Amino acid sequence: MTVRFDSGRICLDLAAQPLDRTAATAALGHFLHTTGLVPAGAALRALDAQWVARFSELRDCVTALVDAQLDGGCAEAGRADLALERLNTLAAASPPPAPRAVRTESGLLVRAPGDAPDCRALLAAVARDAVDLLTDPVARALLRRCESDGCHRCYLDTSRGRRRRWCSSETCGNRERVARHRAARRAKVTA
Repeated sequence: MTVRFDSGRICLDLAAQPLDRTAATAALGHFLHTTGLVPAGAALRALDAQWVARFSELRDCVTALVDAQLDGGCAEAGRADLALERLNTLAAASPPPAPRAVRTESGLLVRAPGDAPDCRALLAAVARDAVDLLTDPVARALLRRCESDGCHRCYLDTSRGRRRRWCSSETCGNRERVARHRAARRAKVTA
């Protein structure tokens, strides 16, 4: 099972995906379904290691561009320029997946893919999301990096007062609170 947190953008969710391990194909399938890029229950028959490699490349591009944005736009400019060129190529490579409405047995309308999900179209959808994020001054102003030690996930801070500190209150936030509590108890014992 892949890690999920509320980043606020599909491209940032992709940047957090650990696609480099043995279960990467299952992790990518889970990501595509949970983000809504592919409707729940839609089969991903063509999903293979090549899809993982292509989405990993896009993930690395998004990470490089978001890092450059958060670091003031000048850190590793060469890497960011190459990432930007590749991001734009992926965004323009294919039209987005075309959804269609279908009726369930109970009569409800649900979204289903018009055709079998295509890697290029799904890559283009995520790449366009990254382009939208990086070119929207309002969204860019909400971009943050998790403050937890060792976590490098990014998210949009849409919290009241813009005081969100962690990618996930349940994981990184909880770890930080537990560490603070333990440190306070140790200080109390030694005092």
